[in-house]
Amino acid sequence: MRRPWNIIDSPVYSLSTCLDGVTNMNICTYVTAISMKPKQYMIAVYYGTRTHDILTKNANCALQLLSNENASLVRKLGKQSGRNVDKHSWLKKKDLLITWKEHQVLNNACAYLELELIDRFETGGDHEIFCFQVNASKTLHESNILMFQNLVDAKIIL
Repeated sequence: MRRPWNIIDSPVYSLSTCLDGVTNMNICTYVTAISMKPKQYMIAVYYGTRTHDILTKNANCALQLLSNENASLVRKLGKQSGRNVDKHSWLKKKDLLITWKEHQVLNNACAYLELELIDRFETGGDHEIFCFQVNASKTLHESNILMFQNLVDAKIIL
């Protein structure tokens, strides 16, 4: 039997953050819309990660809804630390980046959201909650969305 939080399949996202001209990307699944007007999202980010470090200094970022074509990136973006790996150079070398609204994003994601920090909350757990207002969005396609269960089935996540 799966744990209750793994029963419901959830989409897989990547947060594109930038500091001093260097882009970092992570993988996040603790993401949810929290308001319709204005449109707002909440994202839980692990403490001690490069993404968390960057968000505390520059919280304007881009959230990317990943496609199944992005599944092969999960090991690099989610299982390797931006402290040890220059993900920006790696993605650029693979020709996987485009610029959208002044953010480096993956060229084959399903959708992009430009986010602006409105608040953050310590949880007492291993993640901090960041609440963002959506300033802009673009949907590229509504099918082929990468879901958490796709990563489990492909044995990318155990």
